[in-house]
Amino acid sequence: MARGQITVRAARWSATHPWRAIAMWVVVVIACFALGQVTGTKESKNEGDIGEVTRADNIVKSGNFDDPDVESVLITAPSGQLDHTAANKAAAVVIQQMRALGGVAEVGQPMPSPKNDAVIVRVTMKAVPEGSDDDARVQPLLDTTAKVQQQYPDLRIEEVGGLSIGKALNETLGKDFKRAEMFSLPVTLAILLIAFGALIAASVPLVLALSAVAAAIGLSAAASQLVPAVDAVNSVILLIGMAVGVDYSLFYLRREREERAKGRGHVDAVEIAAATSGHAVVVSGTAVIISMAGLFLARDAVFSSFAVGSILVVAVAVVGSLTVLPAVLAKLGRWVDKPRIPLVWRLTSGNKEPRFWPTVLKPALKHPVATLLVAVTALLAVASPALGMTLKFPGTEDLPRDTAVMKAYDRLTAAFPSTGTSHEVAVRAPANQQPAVKAALAELMQKTKGDNLFASDGLEEPRFSKDGTVATLEVATPYEGGSDQARDSLTKLRKELMPETVGKVPGVEYAVGGFVAADVDYAAHTRDKLPLVIGFVLLLTMIVMMVTFRSVVVAITAIGLNLLSAGAAYGVVTAVFQNTWAEGLLDFRSNGAVVSWLPLFLFVVLFGLSMDYHVFVVSRIREAVLRGVPTKQAVAEGITGSAGVVTSAAAVMIGVFAVFATLSTLDMKQLGVGLAVAILIDATIIRAVVLPSIMTLLGDANWWAPRWLRGNTAKHATPTPEEERELTPVG
Repeated sequence: MARGQITVRAARWSATHPWRAIAMWVVVVIACFALGQVTGTKESKNEGDIGEVTRADNIVKSGNFDDPDVESVLITAPSGQLDHTAANKAAAVVIQQMRALGGVAEVGQPMPSPKNDAVIVRVTMKAVPEGSDDDARVQPLLDTTAKVQQQYPDLRIEEVGGLSIGKALNETLGKDFKRAEMFSLPVTLAILLIAFGALIAASVPLVLALSAVAAAIGLSAAASQLVPAVDAVNSVILLIGMAVGVDYSLFYLRREREERAKGRGHVDAVEIAAATSGHAVVVSGTAVIISMAGLFLARDAVFSSFAVGSILVVAVAVVGSLTVLPAVLAKLGRWVDKPRIPLVWRLTSGNKEPRFWPTVLKPALKHPVATLLVAVTALLAVASPALGMTLKFPGTEDLPRDTAVMKAYDRLTAAFPSTGTSHEVAVRAPANQQPAVKAALAELMQKTKGDNLFASDGLEEPRFSKDGTVATLEVATPYEGGSDQARDSLTKLRKELMPETVGKVPGVEYAVGGFVAADVDYAAHTRDKLPLVIGFVLLLTMIVMMVTFRSVVVAITAIGLNLLSAGAAYGVVTAVFQNTWAEGLLDFRSNGAVVSWLPLFLFVVLFGLSMDYHVFVVSRIREAVLRGVPTKQAVAEGITGSAGVVTSAAAVMIGVFAVFATLSTLDMKQLGVGLAVAILIDATIIRAVVLPSIMTLLGDANWWAPRWLRGNTAKHATPTPEEERELTPVG
């Protein structure tokens, strides 16, 4: 059986039964989306074992603590000294009005700050069922705080807490993603219009990609019942879905269009596109899915959620490209090239020999050794900053500071350090040891006093579970969570203070958690898992490439080139975000690090997406070789023939990813920049310089394979028109 036969059969059926295929696709997309609405999304609780911070979380959970949300009302002076008489009166009004709210369980007494420059009132909210609308719950408290502020205009009265920060962040991110959607779709459409020169042809890939995203979002919600989802999974689905969905349709559509230009009928053109580009879509999709599956090996809730969402959207995009796309193309026929954009149409549909890409290829074809050395040296230089990469979680201090609640947060943590960065001490011991545990925790707090790595403000009190077996205590540090001093305080707490105090209680089990602990432990966890994930992705991708191209050398080359582009992306992200020179350009504040989860996720995404271009370009080269064209000439023909469509596909990806670099959060900025830069490097330097250099240098050795792998592939065989339909994939 020819390798393209399954894709050809699917395309032939869809092309000859277009309305059935289109109707089935619409029904499937609606059903998938509806399924997600019915099942709902099960949110991840970030379960997993990433070290001591996980042990601390487990100890705390075993205590079955009531963990209600707490908001803080901070009273300070807008300038100068705080009027304590007025502040106490305002605090009394806050207490009275907050107690009258239905969602409030308890309001604490006002407490002055250690420096007497602020007063705080803690408001404990009632417990609610999981999944309640937090924004709606906190709004009455914010309204009450605003009313008290109006009564006391000479004071600054503001509310800070997890819910109020979350509400402000949701509003900011909501605007961000609306802006991203508003820009990404027109940018994508504009690029496709330039690529095709016709409105319908440009719209088809966009519509198919959006339908794949919609279906995958629904399927992801249903799948979350087995693999709980994180908040960002829909953003990842949109990011990956738009990239691969548009790419797969673009390659398929360009091939079908090319065959029609040769005089083929609509169904024949669709079949040839299915046998060539369709098969390449399957191979590319398989490579992306394999890469994403590597995330499961990290054994982390975030990565598992990203893996499920990415795999689903890629699978749906592949199925759509092989079924509904042939139906749409067959039904549209030559209408796919209407309405035409006059100037752009003449540029995209002309049969003139391209001049730009042959010029770019000349150095690689004439001087492959020198070109290869220069290009690889340059890429290694770009990648070199990654050797100094530091991993950190983005903390509260890394959130945008242009919102009122974050300015209030800064004032709150300055006045009351324990409300900012703190370590969560978790202790479990027999109930009869509760007095000893309490004494040990008191001794622990005493040891932190006078140590500049720690801070105390009178808010620190240990909590004990109802059965007396579990205790928790917040130990504050006056430094930002991502700072070296905060990490030093964690090390001292874990290595010295805890063993010297709590560790002496008989039968005790203890651990230190909190944001800093999660930051340190997660970075270590990522470093440990990265080699395993990389090894898995490299091995399986190499097997897929060997089977697809019947060549060990092509597979090894593909791995090497993708590692180069990934390394260059790491280097750019490190150079940009671990330094301050680009802060004004990209509107961020550097925390001197790369987000902890980014290197692993960036690697699998880049490796999968980069394989798209490699499969299409090398397929075109191999097709020429199978016709008997010498390798050097085949390289020139293959790259020149696929350069336009690869450039268009890359431009779409870069456009989508670049929009994410405009978002407010540091992690999304880093992801957007990393992906956009990597695709740019991959589609230009890698595919137009390094790939032709190394393939020209290797010559016929490119196609070496052991006898068992060669199969019935006949090199230098010139296919007949009928056999052309069953060729190996091309772009």
